[in-house]
Amino acid sequence: MKIEHVGLFVEDLERTVEFYQKFFGATASEKYHNPVSTFSSRFLTFQDGARLEVCTREDLNSNKLSGYPLGYMHMAMSLGSKKAVNELSEAIEKAGYQHLSGPRVTGDGYYESVVCDPEGNQIELTI
Repeated sequence: MKIEHVGLFVEDLERTVEFYQKFFGATASEKYHNPVSTFSSRFLTFQDGARLEVCTREDLNSNKLSGYPLGYMHMAMSLGSKKAVNELSEAIEKAGYQHLSGPRVTGDGYYESVVCDPEGNQIELTI
């Protein structure tokens, strides 16, 4: 298992992407946008392979309990297979922890499930 990427919610997606490109040598993916949820993101890949998902949406900080505050939003754990994602999602939910979504294939092609740790921090389980 490895940390696949870290997600960061920002107000100005392109300005943030440019910052990481200029000062840290990141390579940016094409922009993904979901018009229904207003979610947009770009993945930044650094020289050592680490990745940062820079994201935004229209309702950032509209309600601190909504789950979409500015700042780091989730950690993604790469589990290696759909089966592993499914099994761990089920085990975490059965243990009484919050299961937010999935397992599912997202609009940008990820197979993921989103669960929460005891403090409510989001963990994206992915292949």
